[in-house]
Amino acid sequence: MPPESPRRLRRLILVLGDQLDAGAAAFDGCDPAHDAIWMAEVHEESAHAGSSQPRTALFLAAMRHFARERREAGWTVHYTELDDPRNRGSLGAELRRALQDLRPASLGMTAPGDWRVLRMLREAAAAEGHELDVRADRHFFGTVQEFAAHARGRRSLRLEAFYREQRRRHGVLMDVMDGSQPAGGRWNFDADNRAAFAPEGPGEVPAPPVFAPDALTREVLALVRRRYAGHAGSLEAFDWPLTRAQALRALDAFVRERLPRFGRWQDALWPGQALLWHSRLSAALNLKLLGAREVVGAAEQAWRDGAADLASAEGFIRQVLGWREYVRGIYWTRMPGYADANALGAQADLPGYFWNGDAPMPCLADALRQTLRTGYAHHIQRLMVIGLYTLLLGVQPRQVHGWFLAVYADAVEWVELPNVLGMSQFADGGVMASKPYAASGQYIWRMSAGAYCRGCRFDPAQRVGPRACPYTLLYWDFLMRHEALLADHPRTAMQVRNLQRLDAGERARIVREAESWRMTQA
Repeated sequence: MPPESPRRLRRLILVLGDQLDAGAAAFDGCDPAHDAIWMAEVHEESAHAGSSQPRTALFLAAMRHFARERREAGWTVHYTELDDPRNRGSLGAELRRALQDLRPASLGMTAPGDWRVLRMLREAAAAEGHELDVRADRHFFGTVQEFAAHARGRRSLRLEAFYREQRRRHGVLMDVMDGSQPAGGRWNFDADNRAAFAPEGPGEVPAPPVFAPDALTREVLALVRRRYAGHAGSLEAFDWPLTRAQALRALDAFVRERLPRFGRWQDALWPGQALLWHSRLSAALNLKLLGAREVVGAAEQAWRDGAADLASAEGFIRQVLGWREYVRGIYWTRMPGYADANALGAQADLPGYFWNGDAPMPCLADALRQTLRTGYAHHIQRLMVIGLYTLLLGVQPRQVHGWFLAVYADAVEWVELPNVLGMSQFADGGVMASKPYAASGQYIWRMSAGAYCRGCRFDPAQRVGPRACPYTLLYWDFLMRHEALLADHPRTAMQVRNLQRLDAGERARIVREAESWRMTQA
């Protein structure tokens, strides 16, 4: 009898580095006996954004752990490592090589998070005669189509309206007796969640769980050090959760040890404190090691069990159920043109010290060095220390976006781009945020109880002169540069009225000193 012909691969399932969920829609109807998984580490995904060493290592290490787990579960995984001599360097080129070698009958995946990646993979599949079956990502509460329906016909898109709609639709933090009303009679506890620490600081903060690199991760760290030695960041403090089991441990530790105090202190700053009461769950969420529903469910259950107050649970849930889903909707309904937004006409270059942390202000230096060392900073450091400075300095938004995408280990474009261009830099002209998040150095003084400012050579109360805080100087200059825009907005009109109290001489001095500062930062 002639030899039996090898059975043709029925389906090749594409899995990207931010899709590490064995229960994702791409696996529906598939089984290891007939189908296989495709994964690839490619240089382009590190090079196109100048990805930092912690960010690259996080993705590669998590991918390798996921691939190993799928093999142990009986799957065939066609996996190309970064240093494979056959590696063609991009996802599109690697997919084409795989299709030529494996010749699957069909090709499918869960929807990618990035517009660029989806276009690349569709084009590669089409070039090899395949239609790419793209399935909705169940990781999120809602779909892009549902967000588009929410946005249709609205004059403005604001988080609060979307967030309330999400709460009602999914029954999250709703009154058990009246499902149409929010628990506690309020939708939003933001006003209760803006406290600063006392002058003595946050007190004892629980140590986060540590995920020491295992042998597989150590191989990745050595590879990244060798291959990307010139990229920013350090791997000395690398301890991210890389597997589903580790991510669940991180979630449990946050809910038990940090969530009860998260709400009140979520906007507070303190030198040398990278985590405080924040979760550091964003990377595990964005890699899909955790699901949004289980994270929200854990926080809500903690409140219902009496282990966390409602303000803390609501503040955290708003970030996941509200903000995270909101920025995804903005991204997918506005791309690709959204990436070029620059409503304020900002053209300054990003200062070089953003890549080494040697900033002249202690608050900024602390946030930058922490970021480069760990790949992490909490949301107030990102928005109101780093992002605020680039906004006031007038840095070109694409440069700010490029830096954030490069340095943060949890950065994927669908969530990072709207947060930076829309929320932080107001480059979209108000699509996301109702006003620019512009503030003087007094904000940082207040939210850190003066801890950064006491040892600083600059004074946040001074707007001109040799001791003027750069944040304060640039804040007043920002108000003047955008006075017409800000005067017409009810939430910024008071700032403009304060500006109009300055005489012509002081206004001219602010402009002169602000321009001089910009020249020294280039």
